[in-house]
Amino acid sequence: MKIVTIIGARPQFIKAAVVSRAISSFPDVQEVIVHAGQHFDMNMSDIFFKEMCIPKPNYNLNINGMTHGAMTGQMLEKIESILLAEQPNWVIVYGDTNSTLAGALAASKLHIRVAHIEAGLRSYNMNMPEEINRILTDRISSVLFCPTEQAIKNLHQEGFKQFPCTLLNCGDVMQDAALFYANKAKCPDFSLPEHFILATLHRAENTDSPERLQSIIAALEEIAREMPVVIPIHPRTRKKLQELNFDFKQTRLQLVDPVGYLEMVHLLKHCSLVATDSGGLQKEAYFFKKYCITLRTETEWVELVEQGANIITGWRYEDILNNYKQLKHTTKDVFSSPLYGDGEAGHIIIRELQRIDS
Repeated sequence: MKIVTIIGARPQFIKAAVVSRAISSFPDVQEVIVHAGQHFDMNMSDIFFKEMCIPKPNYNLNINGMTHGAMTGQMLEKIESILLAEQPNWVIVYGDTNSTLAGALAASKLHIRVAHIEAGLRSYNMNMPEEINRILTDRISSVLFCPTEQAIKNLHQEGFKQFPCTLLNCGDVMQDAALFYANKAKCPDFSLPEHFILATLHRAENTDSPERLQSIIAALEEIAREMPVVIPIHPRTRKKLQELNFDFKQTRLQLVDPVGYLEMVHLLKHCSLVATDSGGLQKEAYFFKKYCITLRTETEWVELVEQGANIITGWRYEDILNNYKQLKHTTKDVFSSPLYGDGEAGHIIIRELQRIDS
């Protein structure tokens, strides 16, 4: 069985590492990796392949720095030519990026079956490009590997029981990654305070709005008066702050360059709290038993909110400060429930593809 794996952005490298490691234990399964190149900075891409022992991509398309339409169109064209040459049994796509949709479209139009890992997630915010990508990818996939029961319910509500596809709650491959890499954490090459908040900020809805960006940064600056705030800063966020004439020298925030996954695991293990607009980091906070303030007005991971581990805070200054004050005094243990499987998602995925293919 031949699988073509499409990846392009940082979270997908982590997920692909889990599944590629599972594939390596199946001698009759061949994997061809296509890196679309959406994350092209060394710290955002190449370092992940080295640190996480992901097989070197067979193809690197180097498509980045364009509009959504131009990027997706070029990916579609190049992925189609690769699929025609490779003739795989399956195409695996991850999550909700432009490379996810381009890979699924190229495969489905060539009548190659698509397996969507992390299917069924919904924010119900159609202003997010990610929401459009995930909805369209789900609809043209043959197998939808869902990380939670809520994801299954979302698909049932959209009528997927009537479609010719397979739905399976396989657990979350990010849970596999957290378990596997927890003891391989790497201390970053910058000093860390004993107690600190780990913050990340990269979503276009926050970074492209001066009002939102300034409000979030101001709140984090205020929090930093009381507890240090460490921010591995995304290139887009740094650029937007520069455009706003942000004073990088006078800030109380500890702004550092993007870190590799193993360094991020170290930060997660040692931080006191997480503040983020990242979908993946919300879950990783839970894996490492840390409360999370989500700097968005919605989340795909509603079970974290229901569990009490995550507070949807949005971008407004007062809301961020109020929720920080609420969580810093919280001692209740809400991290014991196995919301995301037992760490075997990677092997479950490959066994299911083999079962269908046989």
